[in-house]
Amino acid sequence: MKKQLLKKYEDDEEEDCPGCKVEQLKRSNTGVPVKPVLFISVVTLCASLPISSLFPFLYFMVHDFHIAEREEDISYYAGYLGSSFMLGRALTSILWGIIADRYGRKPVVVIGTITVVIFNALFGLSTNYWMAIVTRFLIGSLCGIIGTMRAYASEICRKEYHALGISAVSTSWGIGLVIGPAIGGYLAQPAEKYPSIFSKESFFGRFPYFLPCLLISVFALAATVMSFWLPETLHKHKKIKKDKNSFQDVVEGTPDESNGLNVSQNMNHSEREASSSKKSLLKNWPLMSSIIVYCVFQLHDIAYLEIFSLWAVSPRTLGGLSFTTSDVGQVLAITGLGLLLFQLLVYPLMERITGPVMISRIGAVLSIPLLASYPYIALLTGFGLSIMLNCASMLKNILSVSITTGLLIMQNRAVSQEQRGAANGISMSSMSLFKTIGPAAGGSLLSWSQRRQDANILPGDQLVFFVLNVIELLGLLLTLRPFLKEPEDIDIQKSKHDSLDQENGMQERLVLTELP
Repeated sequence: MKKQLLKKYEDDEEEDCPGCKVEQLKRSNTGVPVKPVLFISVVTLCASLPISSLFPFLYFMVHDFHIAEREEDISYYAGYLGSSFMLGRALTSILWGIIADRYGRKPVVVIGTITVVIFNALFGLSTNYWMAIVTRFLIGSLCGIIGTMRAYASEICRKEYHALGISAVSTSWGIGLVIGPAIGGYLAQPAEKYPSIFSKESFFGRFPYFLPCLLISVFALAATVMSFWLPETLHKHKKIKKDKNSFQDVVEGTPDESNGLNVSQNMNHSEREASSSKKSLLKNWPLMSSIIVYCVFQLHDIAYLEIFSLWAVSPRTLGGLSFTTSDVGQVLAITGLGLLLFQLLVYPLMERITGPVMISRIGAVLSIPLLASYPYIALLTGFGLSIMLNCASMLKNILSVSITTGLLIMQNRAVSQEQRGAANGISMSSMSLFKTIGPAAGGSLLSWSQRRQDANILPGDQLVFFVLNVIELLGLLLTLRPFLKEPEDIDIQKSKHDSLDQENGMQERLVLTELP
């Protein structure tokens, strides 16, 4: 009987289960997971580049479609074009999360990268406003990478490196939102910027916004090839097994009515916890509260990104900076470098010291006075404007990604692996719904503010940044108790049982070493 029990214990992890193989790999490799973090970064970057690459040239693209009757209305139409991507993602993110939980993370990643390859290239070939709307909507609805990679990052890394894995997702996301506009800014309208290389009669002259889209599609193709080497983390067991912690009860010889073992009465706390963890995600308040707060901050971030790019290229007469697409791209590229260094070198240390919630609160507090300074930065010119705008943009993006990373860590800690894909799907769907509102509302708000330059209260761009600060303040208030409940609150209540489970596991291993 002891040999049978030993075999049962050893068979608890199946050889053909990809998730079990990853668990074995994590136990054997205790160092920093450099390779998985690199894979996570590349795939996430592939998904984030198409989101923001159009912002530097969006104003000019809508202008070329001749759909706006007045110059002040361009921002209005640009907002709806920016929202089409998020609308598509809002409608399908939960579905992609369910697919990732049922069939694995890897198939969702492969489909998402292929989607970027095809439809982002088609967006660059758009000849009218509605073709651009449709292709952006398809990219958003068929690319379920971001939510899946959030779950993947917390599964491929050991617990002590969860902050690093989630940080890799949010950092790549933030870098994509910065490098994307840089690519769009430098490569859009190449016949005008680089006439010695591209003539107006050439292919890139006839399709002035295809070159940046093509470059992103080529990168997505490389990410597609790389994604085939991603190890699957979803557990796929062929048979149902009982919790191995019940082994102690079996060894102690609890009698059974038929064969001397009363297995049905040996369900311990771990099994009850696993059962309770599969309750409805909508009733998991630590998860849902962090998702709501996350959505508010994401609404702010996408509205800020849309407004910043449109505001920077708008003429000075309308309260803008009269920047070119290259100027915007340069600002955002410098911002991306600072963001990368901060997230890789500083954020994991800060998270261990203060915790994810406190980082989010600090980021929100510092963002409010920073945003309030933007209308006054616009009064500067020349080198002074360049220095102040670069510093402000870099700091703003560092604070935004720090807020996002802290909330993502909370979301993944609030659920078990079996529900992590669906939980991130709910998060992505909710966030995308808010981000659908963001660009449209931001573009409309900027368009309205540009028509009230002489108002007595909050004239011009002051109104825009005031509204952004109101949203930021709302997000800050929601991070406070009793609204936001940390997953650790639940863990504290179960700490005694968890300690008992650990002691049981140690006793099991001691018994196993004594078996013949």
